[in-house]
Amino acid sequence: MTDPISDMLTRIRNVILIKRKKVNIPFSKFKFSIAKFLEREGLIEKAEVFSSLGFLLKKRKKKGLDKFKEIRILLKYRNGRSVISNLKRISKPGRRLYVKWKDIPQLNRNRKGIIVLSTSKGIMSTNEAWKKKTGGEILFEVW
Repeated sequence: MTDPISDMLTRIRNVILIKRKKVNIPFSKFKFSIAKFLEREGLIEKAEVFSSLGFLLKKRKKKGLDKFKEIRILLKYRNGRSVISNLKRISKPGRRLYVKWKDIPQLNRNRKGIIVLSTSKGIMSTNEAWKKKTGGEILFEVW
């Protein structure tokens, strides 16, 4: 897999299309920080780490089974519709998009959503990055 972030966003989009409540994603610290950001912004209900080999949890430290961890994301629905309408990847492996804090784009006022950045101070929205005067890579847009 060349782009794990796109894979994560595609899994979330697919689960929204079939109106399921939860999705499992292979674990990485970066993907987990993105999931926690979405939880903090109120776009998902909960993000948690679990072992896909639950029966081997006690032996995990001895056998090195940490590589079987996954992220479980519980989606949030209101009136039968998902809070997340769509996710769009902006910066891609073939074309990374970095911005300085003065050049951070804003969404149109007609469309409600969040542009997510990866900065040296962590994952944050464009508004947070503007207030902290820090730039970074524009990861994706969610609305």
